[in-house]
Amino acid sequence: MASKRNQDESSKANTKKKHKRSEERAQLSSVLDDEQVKERVKEAWSRKSSCILGDLELDSQPFPHCVIKNFLGSEAFVENLQRELLGLNFHEKSNDLYKFKQSDDLKTRTEPHIAGLRTALFGPFRSWLGEVLGVELEPTVDISCAKYESTDVLLCHDDELEGRRVAFILYLVPQWQSSDGGNLDLFTTDDHFQPQTIVKSIVPSWNTLALFEVSPVSFHQVSEVLSQDRCRLSLSGWFHGASLERPPRHVELPVLRSPHLPRDETLLLEWINPLYLDVSYQEQIQQEFEDSSEIQLKDFLREDRFREVDEALRLSHIQWTRRGPPNKRCYEAASLDALPHCVSSCLELLRSEAFFLLLSNFTGLRLHFLCPADDDNDEDEDEEEKKEEKDDDEEDAGDGEATGSATEAQSTDKELSSPLCCGELRRWSHGSYTLLHDAEAARAEFALDLLLPFGCADWQSEFGGFTCYVANEEDEELLTMSPEDNSLALVYRDKETLKFVKHVNHRSLSCRSFHDFSFVYFE
Repeated sequence: MASKRNQDESSKANTKKKHKRSEERAQLSSVLDDEQVKERVKEAWSRKSSCILGDLELDSQPFPHCVIKNFLGSEAFVENLQRELLGLNFHEKSNDLYKFKQSDDLKTRTEPHIAGLRTALFGPFRSWLGEVLGVELEPTVDISCAKYESTDVLLCHDDELEGRRVAFILYLVPQWQSSDGGNLDLFTTDDHFQPQTIVKSIVPSWNTLALFEVSPVSFHQVSEVLSQDRCRLSLSGWFHGASLERPPRHVELPVLRSPHLPRDETLLLEWINPLYLDVSYQEQIQQEFEDSSEIQLKDFLREDRFREVDEALRLSHIQWTRRGPPNKRCYEAASLDALPHCVSSCLELLRSEAFFLLLSNFTGLRLHFLCPADDDNDEDEDEEEKKEEKDDDEEDAGDGEATGSATEAQSTDKELSSPLCCGELRRWSHGSYTLLHDAEAARAEFALDLLLPFGCADWQSEFGGFTCYVANEEDEELLTMSPEDNSLALVYRDKETLKFVKHVNHRSLSCRSFHDFSFVYFE
């Protein structure tokens, strides 16, 4: 037994030696061996100043970051590394924040050049970087490979996650230009540590490493890849260590909500397809809505009214304002002060009392006092019996008591929360999107979403711009609503359901843009 154990241990040792011999040694840039360079970079980083030392460039604006050209010393090693990476299995990754292809975790890959780079990054380079920053970086290996191709993107974020201290990206791209997209864009921040504008773009370059310290202001993005035939291949990951102190997250003021406008059903007759004003058809809609919590009502507005608004949105001089910050949203909203008359009237329709009642009839939600509460129907029969029993006793009570009873009913109605709404007119074009974020999840509540799009007759789903509903803290999409001309979309969401609008990519340029009225109604 002892002899066999010795043979097994010898065999394991030989296997380890073979694995070790199969790992190709990665030679790092000679600039990293220069002690004077290291000291100067260390001093510049601590002072938040800039310096250029051969292939190494350190810049402090808009936040400290470093770019090292010719990061790997052997061209043959880089080419073989690229070949091994392209041979990996890649998986499509897509949600509100990004769209690209990613490899499996490279922590345990045994390909010679991948293993060699991993050893160099999380060995000698980690030590060099720790000395420059003056922090202890952990040996935790956190690295993967990504392929960005046409329309792929990674939108604005700060990379902050417990344990991440320094982010890095090693580019293995062909000849690349800024016009190809895929640049690493860096954002300035305001007094609330919210991203504002892009002030620097790092263009990917063969065998170039970019890195920055993860902090409350390290907002960045990978701009959309515009090239039709080039692949932005990169290795990226994080060096782990004690996180920097983070200030309390800025909380945006909630959107102002308003009660309905006192407008009667005449407005509905002027604007809405008569089909949807038919009571029996409204009952059918309500049944379908109650089964699925969503519905799309095609040809919702009268054709002449829809065309009038559509033309006004395309041709009128409406004042549009970019809505941000970019880590939450990026689209244009119309100033409501000087809208064309027909557009203003359409907004008035969506805020009118008559429309609130119509939505109640479509959905069964209590958006108007004439709509019964959910438990009213269950109690109707009991109430009728009680009323019949009391009728005889109350016949002689007189007008005074009858008035008192009506007053009590009105008081009860007032005690119920008044239905409210908020809404805006939006324009969607190349680069527009909305993102999920923690504050939205914290404020999530039961609500009815309404979308009414204009100008999207030729819009295709591959352009983006569709609205996705997802369960909180889950990636699976529950529902996708694509923009469709004159199709009213209604979706009822609960406290665990969030929504976002998918990034509009450059393929949409053939259609330029579309508009929508976006409203939220609260019982």
